[in-house]
Amino acid sequence: MDERQRLKELLLEKSYRQGTFTLTSGKTSDFYVDGKQTTLDAEGGYLCGRLLFQLIRQHPEPIMGVGGMTLGADPLVTAVSVVSYLEQSPLPAFIVRKEAKGHGTGNFIEGKSNLVPGGLVALVEDVVTTGGTLLKVIERVENEGFRVGLVATIVDRQEGGAEVLAAKGYPLKAVFTREQLIGKGKQT
Repeated sequence: MDERQRLKELLLEKSYRQGTFTLTSGKTSDFYVDGKQTTLDAEGGYLCGRLLFQLIRQHPEPIMGVGGMTLGADPLVTAVSVVSYLEQSPLPAFIVRKEAKGHGTGNFIEGKSNLVPGGLVALVEDVVTTGGTLLKVIERVENEGFRVGLVATIVDRQEGGAEVLAAKGYPLKAVFTREQLIGKGKQT
């Protein structure tokens, strides 16, 4: 079985839920993808890392690091970085904090000393809905002097996130769109 198909099976088994849910965006939905149930699974995390790394590697300019907002992106960032090392094309990982560190360095970004100053980076996320969280992450990363060349996600819910990011000049690449994962219509 191919890796993408196996990841789809794991997402549907471990992460996909039907019901009524309030999303981070405040919208309500009749389904929810709890990405961490898959990204924190050994096989699921590995497959996410492999497939996201493949998306990153396709970028026309060399990506110098991979990061994302804590907590959802933490397992993905680590998985992509480890896979990149195994593929002999190592990408250092970084994590963007929700709040600046209250002591020591006061950093918003952990791991930035492993990155090339001004380097092109990719951001990863488990699920993208409206893109609002990613815009905050992009702002923090760019305020630290890095350039965001790509945003990659496991699932694009197809609820405006790709368009919001594209309007700001940031392409979104998804391993799966909602349609590819669960079909076009509402799932009952």
